[in-house]
Amino acid sequence: MTPVYSCHRTPGKPDWAKAPRSPRFVDMVSGEPAWFDTRAAMLWDDENLYVKFWGESPCIEARKTERDSLIFLESDFELFIDGGDAYYEFEINAANTVYEVFFIWKDAYGKFDAGEFSLTGRDALSFGGDGDRSGATFWRGTHPRGARWAFLDYDFAGLETAVEVDGHLNDRMKLSRGWSAEARFPWAGMKHLAAGRPLPPKDGDIWRFFLGRFEKLMAGGREVQPHPAWCWTPHGIYDTHQPDCWTPVVFSAKAVP
Repeated sequence: MTPVYSCHRTPGKPDWAKAPRSPRFVDMVSGEPAWFDTRAAMLWDDENLYVKFWGESPCIEARKTERDSLIFLESDFELFIDGGDAYYEFEINAANTVYEVFFIWKDAYGKFDAGEFSLTGRDALSFGGDGDRSGATFWRGTHPRGARWAFLDYDFAGLETAVEVDGHLNDRMKLSRGWSAEARFPWAGMKHLAAGRPLPPKDGDIWRFFLGRFEKLMAGGREVQPHPAWCWTPHGIYDTHQPDCWTPVVFSAKAVP
């Protein structure tokens, strides 16, 4: 596993002008360049992980404003954090609406606190992934580990987000340049994702992240389906829920250049 991105320490408030940015995102399946320029960057310190996205967009729309509404049905930026036997999904749209889910692989559920992650006391559903679930893969999905429990009522402790719109929100009559979003994830909220790794990470530690973008497009009065999916590292399949395909990130103790 070769790290493709070095996440540097930040000595204070994140300076995104200095943080190394990702390459232009590519199509999740084919690996071809995304239609609209999309990039991301990451920084960290002893208390938090910081992530920021930038996305070109001539028409910026975000009409879902209720927290945990299905914003992936519109346009969003997405971050997934791999924790080995579990992973976390974060999505944000241009209205600063957040959607979160915590997933536990069913074959590892016994490793987690059954009280905290109760299948009866929580809003938990079985989930097989976004890939083709026809025939033999209908219930379990296409990943070799099969299905996972999805906790829809999960909230990342201490999460903070912000959005900037360079243009006009929800107005297709006026062209825009794009929008950006950033998020702060306290390390204290990642105990279920650490998988024995130190928090905060040590110099040279490697974690896997999915950083992507989904875009709702209209053509001929109809919604383009499936939505274009662009990400840092291509998957070869239209399914975000493939941790083995996510981007390896190495944490560097060196301050941001």
